[in-house]
Amino acid sequence: MGTEYILELKHISKSFPGVKALDDVTLCVRPGTVHSLMGENGAGKSTLMKCLFGIYSFDEGEIILDGKNIKFSSPSEALQNHVSMVHQELNQVLNQTVMENMWLGRFPMKHGLVDDQKMYEDTKAIFDDLDIQVNPKVKIGTLKVSQKQMIEIAKAVSYNSKVIVMDEPTSSLTEKEVEHLFKIIEKLKKKNTSIIYISHKMEEILRISDDVTVMRDGKWIDTKPASELTIDEIIKMMVGRELKDRYPEKKAKIGDVLMEVKDLGTLNPGFEGVNFQLHKGEILGIAGLVGSKRTEILETLFGIRMKGKGQILVKGKEVQNRSPKEAMANGFAMLTEERRSDGIFGGLSVGFNITEISEDGTFKRRKNESRYYQNDKCHESKNSVNEVQDRKPFRRKSAESNSGQMAADRS
Repeated sequence: MGTEYILELKHISKSFPGVKALDDVTLCVRPGTVHSLMGENGAGKSTLMKCLFGIYSFDEGEIILDGKNIKFSSPSEALQNHVSMVHQELNQVLNQTVMENMWLGRFPMKHGLVDDQKMYEDTKAIFDDLDIQVNPKVKIGTLKVSQKQMIEIAKAVSYNSKVIVMDEPTSSLTEKEVEHLFKIIEKLKKKNTSIIYISHKMEEILRISDDVTVMRDGKWIDTKPASELTIDEIIKMMVGRELKDRYPEKKAKIGDVLMEVKDLGTLNPGFEGVNFQLHKGEILGIAGLVGSKRTEILETLFGIRMKGKGQILVKGKEVQNRSPKEAMANGFAMLTEERRSDGIFGGLSVGFNITEISEDGTFKRRKNESRYYQNDKCHESKNSVNEVQDRKPFRRKSAESNSGQMAADRS
């Protein structure tokens, strides 16, 4: 590896109450390269990037950007210094337009008023350069998750960034959109922009990376050129041992039909003629391109959308699922596509999110309980957290500040 770096994070340590999230971590990024950061959930990848981006203040170590020692006190300061970050969790103003989200906090002004024409032209120019087919004037809340993700990437580019952090950028993209993203990354590399790329998708990492750093349990494990690594070697560094069975033999016994959907359809805009059976012990995949109504089918099953026609049968008995409450009473659960906006109560604690929703979809009420964390509740949420092997003792911490598994844990 070269000796000159655009960005150096040296011996970074960061602690939260009860846990050391980062322990003497070093990451050095070369100009005009893709440097992938890998590790299991809870390894400290996002925490390290938040220390760089000014969201967290690190306890020990130093950060050097373009030869200068820096310590950003806020994301705004990081952006002003041409370091941007595309977060795993999108945080957009959904009732505002695409171009307003692009230039939020830095609107172009003319005669003391926002210059909408220049804002449109500047947005359109960036979209054209990146081949993003989105109308800058539409409300961002009307777009698909994948489109919102591409807009966040365009916004990061708009800061003329020297370094762009991309945290799980392909998690909501189709295969075609992933190819589009990789073309954007190649364009940025040619402009000498450096990319820090966080992903769990091994094939992507080996395809686009120049260098790879692996973390485990908040510690730096190794940094190597991507060309010298294999998927098995990356996995071994991530988990600390050889993983012989990446895809273990399926031993589940497929039983009788548990649920059957017959000629399911919704009103406009919707879908029709959906038929399938789900057996006991079976994982049934629903595949399709963006816009093919996969999400709408699941939302209809869960009572979020009104069923127009057809039948939903559970153990041979028809259920209506006219609301999520009714669906939950019928034994259904759903992990939403956008957990931050409609999957969790982000400002409330992990314990609240895990324990405070009853099976009928209502809030639990306990006599003489004035606080959320009486002993019985702490015990209940602790058991739930332990079941999913979450190493972070953050039951009193807000749900949105945890890693990407929170919504799944509650179900």
